[in-house]
Amino acid sequence: MEKHDIAIVGAGPVGMTLALALKDSGLDIILLDARARGAARHDPRVLALSHGSRLTLERLGIWARLPATAIETIHISHQGGLGRSVLRASEYGQPALGYVVAAGELAAALDDAIAQAGIPVRDHATVSGLAAGVDDVLISLEDGTHLSARLAACAEGAIAGDDDTALVERDYDQCAVISVATPATPHGGRAWERFTPQGPLAVLPCGRDCAIVHTASPAEADALMALDDDAYLARLQSHFGDRLRFASVGPRASYPLKLRYRPNPVGQRTVWLGNAAQTLHPVAGQGYNLALRDVWACAQVLLKAGGDPGAADTLATYARERHLDRQGTIRFTDGLVRLFSNAVGPLLHARGAGLLALDLIPPARHFVAKRMMFGARAWP
Repeated sequence: MEKHDIAIVGAGPVGMTLALALKDSGLDIILLDARARGAARHDPRVLALSHGSRLTLERLGIWARLPATAIETIHISHQGGLGRSVLRASEYGQPALGYVVAAGELAAALDDAIAQAGIPVRDHATVSGLAAGVDDVLISLEDGTHLSARLAACAEGAIAGDDDTALVERDYDQCAVISVATPATPHGGRAWERFTPQGPLAVLPCGRDCAIVHTASPAEADALMALDDDAYLARLQSHFGDRLRFASVGPRASYPLKLRYRPNPVGQRTVWLGNAAQTLHPVAGQGYNLALRDVWACAQVLLKAGGDPGAADTLATYARERHLDRQGTIRFTDGLVRLFSNAVGPLLHARGAGLLALDLIPPARHFVAKRMMFGARAWP
């Protein structure tokens, strides 16, 4: 039987990042992906990367290959009430609070690096099951073949037959309608997060354009998808306000929003990363950034431990080191959605007061900004 030290299930950005972080470890690594080779290069989404994510990608030699748009300012407001806050990179001595990159371009840069490093990728390899034993994990593929690894790193999505009883799930009853809009005037490196009773609306600088994440109820999302471009542009402008005028909008896509996470991201000779470990609401753009912090920490724990990568104490160390950041980020995003996505009168005023306080009290503003840049461990 084909044997490896680590089998990474999923050759998307999360799985490829883990493979690159371990490329000089001496471990026998293989990437398994259900799709055709390079499928992630065609991902139409955009990603908001934190400053901390930039540092990680720089360590991996990926950042210089990416066309990225800097987010120099973040404007936070809520519809129907007073109060707003503005976060500025200049307050923290950083060139940007974060960056916007095309998911497909990030995947392409990672895929090129994987090829250069000679890390094998098996495509059209759908994993149908994992059976963890004392010394290894038996990995079954849909084509009837099997292989084993001392550690299985489930990096993206779900695996057929995987035990979902350990998952915590919450359906937000919302969908994200995503698109790219061209502004009538330059965006100036500014991002907007506008909270509305229907859900948050994010406008992110992306090259000369703006990436739009428009949250709505499932029925409203269907209605938005049915509009022609001019009608949708008018609806978007009305929803967003006059802080920036949009000249045109491109094709739209819609997907449902749920919170889904594993309280414990490790099991017997198994670690879950990325969407296999947690799927978050896109508010504040924390999903991929949390995944990247998880991947980097996992790689460092494995490198420091040496020896058997699937050893129980090694995986327990990883879970312990990531508990604070994972739980903090999950609760942070979930709390934002539940607090701001409603029209209850007392909460409306409380939200306005909170945003005003955030703008007027520097320590509170710094706390939020550093959390967005570095995660929940960035307490100072």
